[in-house]
Amino acid sequence: MAAENVQAVDLAQLPVPQLNQLRAQFEEEEQMLTQSLAQLKGVQSRFMESQESVLKLSKKTTGKDILVPLTSSMYVPGQLSNVEQVLIDIGTGYHVKMSIGDAKGYFTRITEYITKKMEVVQKNLIEKDKLRQVTTEILQLKIQAQQQQATQQQA
Repeated sequence: MAAENVQAVDLAQLPVPQLNQLRAQFEEEEQMLTQSLAQLKGVQSRFMESQESVLKLSKKTTGKDILVPLTSSMYVPGQLSNVEQVLIDIGTGYHVKMSIGDAKGYFTRITEYITKKMEVVQKNLIEKDKLRQVTTEILQLKIQAQQQQATQQQA
């Protein structure tokens, strides 16, 4: 229903203060979208690394020595006891036991999903950048016109 209330605004009809405010809003939205895109890239990278780890794990044999991460900087020695199933963190503290094949599929699906979301954010970012550029151009033209009008009135 909110989309029905959207009205087109002719930027050329807006006064300079409103154009400045609109340009600042577009810049802020661009910055937010850029941060979101960077976060999505980081998440995508972590899932791809996890997928690579699962692929490497499937090639290892039972009883092989490994380092088990307790935190991001602390590891303890351990041994692989089961290379047929892995424990996958699916978010918010939930872990699911999966077969290697299911884990590969999960990481493939989640990576594709994140990639699609990144494409949407990228399109929105490009759109906001174009709107900001148009607003800036109109703002510059209006300021130039005001300056010319002021010099003509002084003459």
